[in-house]
Amino acid sequence: MSGEAQKAQSPKLFGEWSFEEVKVRDVGLQRYLSLSPIWLPHSGGRHEARRFKKSEMNVVERLINNLMRPGSSGGEKARTTNIVKNAFKIIHLKTGRNPIEVLVRAIENAAPNEDTTRISYGGVVYRLAVDISPQRRIDLALRYIVQGAKSAAFSNRKTLDEVLAEQIIGAANGDPNNFAIKRRLELERVALSSR
Repeated sequence: MSGEAQKAQSPKLFGEWSFEEVKVRDVGLQRYLSLSPIWLPHSGGRHEARRFKKSEMNVVERLINNLMRPGSSGGEKARTTNIVKNAFKIIHLKTGRNPIEVLVRAIENAAPNEDTTRISYGGVVYRLAVDISPQRRIDLALRYIVQGAKSAAFSNRKTLDEVLAEQIIGAANGDPNNFAIKRRLELERVALSSR
């Protein structure tokens, strides 16, 4: 391959998976689900200082950052990146599809559309159904996927890589027994009863 052809080729995640054929089907999430091509998902916190800048951060890095929440893996980005890399390899072996596309489908399926808020009126507090912003929908979907993986990996023989891969595949397939899908359905059921 000539030098010009290499320059024209877009970077692949971990040198293996391409972002080119991955499309976001959910119209509401298209602006906020960044699929900018990168080799290694590590921006060094450049999004931190400006409001809503995280929507320009790659979705794989957002998944890694969610895995690094305080606890056993807090602050260990290299280790967490390896966990996600291994989980993506497992997803590719199990499904035969691009793991980035599977992750995007999982986020689309696990992102709730409605939530409830507390309204106080005349000393009485009741809940009212509200639509969720696209940014929060993505945040909640990633949080549910990670929570499901961490709770399933706790006191289990399977490693976090295997459990994370199972959670992402389950959410992408819309499996009702998946933790993220369960949480989404529960949230929307409560919102439906609060209308």
